[in-house]
Amino acid sequence: MADVIRLSAVALHCSLSLFAATSISRQPGVSPKFNLDRKSCNLSSSFAGVSLLPSSSRKQFQSFKVHATITETSQPKWWEKNAGPNMIDIHSTEEFLSALNDAGDRLVIVEFYGTWCASCKALFPKLCKTVQDRQEILFLKVDFDENKAMCKSLNIRVLPYFHFYRGAHGQLESFSCSLSKFQKIKDAIELHSQPCDNIGPSKRVGDPTLESVSAPFKTPGESN
Repeated sequence: MADVIRLSAVALHCSLSLFAATSISRQPGVSPKFNLDRKSCNLSSSFAGVSLLPSSSRKQFQSFKVHATITETSQPKWWEKNAGPNMIDIHSTEEFLSALNDAGDRLVIVEFYGTWCASCKALFPKLCKTVQDRQEILFLKVDFDENKAMCKSLNIRVLPYFHFYRGAHGQLESFSCSLSKFQKIKDAIELHSQPCDNIGPSKRVGDPTLESVSAPFKTPGESN
């Protein structure tokens, strides 16, 4: 990101130099000294001609500079970063149930987090690495503050908290986990990544609900 910002700054300074030279060349009696064949811009002297600009051009330059500064410094927050197409941000109960339903018998890991949660932030880079390494798994991110009613229904009391699902067939496991105990997540992934050849159709009736998807997952023939 730092390289991109530096590159943007160079491009901005070059553009401003060209803008200044062009404006100066339009003033009677002033000859431009900007070399169009030059392959690089000297950042220390890029703004040398700005003071010579007419008042209207200086106002345009100032507005352009403010906009460029905001663009260069804006970066996504840690929770806004996405590790891949198998990581989905959930914004409502409907989106949550739809994602589980569309997952079929795929393993789904749901992380309940808070933007203010230091433990969630510390854990997130490792979680992103796991997302990239395990493309067959679907990861859902649920912001606690944005989905308080759903989190309350699912009895989420501590963050970060993880739910493991077999699509909409039922919940496999749930637990809290910190960075120091990340191996717990890796062990759960290995345990639940085994293919379920006899999973059969979902036993739910109608559309999935929070109650139906949260019911413990049971393979066919397993006693109630």
